[in-house]
Amino acid sequence: MKRETLKYIRALSLAPVTALYLVSAAAQAPTAPSAVPSASMSQGHLQKGTGGSGNMKQAMMMGMDSMQKMQVSGDIDKDFAMMMKMHHQQAVDMAQMELANGKSPEMKAMAKQIIAAQKKEIARFDRWLAKQK
Repeated sequence: MKRETLKYIRALSLAPVTALYLVSAAAQAPTAPSAVPSASMSQGHLQKGTGGSGNMKQAMMMGMDSMQKMQVSGDIDKDFAMMMKMHHQQAVDMAQMELANGKSPEMKAMAKQIIAAQKKEIARFDRWLAKQK
């Protein structure tokens, strides 16, 4: 697979996450805690921590880092499935933080919908990837 194509796939898969990160960082900058959990903390720990936007930002950054470090296989379909699975899992993790710490009933309801939808898609990616081995 051409190097340019792989760069395009990476950029395309990271675009929504990067946009969300930038918006979140700008919105939370004045109120973000001065200390955020270290990158070595599990996302489960982040969900049980202080529950602030700093934790959500850290979880998002960890997810972006995982996608950037993923070794591409050269098979565009497989790489798409693997990257999208990571992307969807990150959405689930963020939605779970909202459920645990959010105050808005509307946002909590949306978080529940996101979790249900993304878990279904993750399962589809898992099934497809299992057939590729």
